[in-house]
Amino acid sequence: MGQNKRHSQAFQDQACKLVTEQGYTQKQAAEQLGIHLGTLRNWLKKRGLVESPAVVEPDYLASDDPKLLKARIAELEKQLRRTETEREILKKATAYFANLKP
Repeated sequence: MGQNKRHSQAFQDQACKLVTEQGYTQKQAAEQLGIHLGTLRNWLKKRGLVESPAVVEPDYLASDDPKLLKARIAELEKQLRRTETEREILKKATAYFANLKP
């Protein structure tokens, strides 16, 4: 039997913001949060943030379309900046907690 977890409204809102404001794909956000992709899509749909629960992402590797490839590059650059920011935050947090004395 599948697990039915109840997530708070605040958790659902934050999950949706990862997609709508932070630039995560639906798949990335679901994986990051450890939830099913369908669950996240339902939350987005419930809030009117997606029109269809079956959003298909373009196949960038099979495309020769310059516009599509430029969009992918921009998406990857944005993801890189976000990852670098997250890494810097983790470095600062690690340094902070390493200096705490019991």
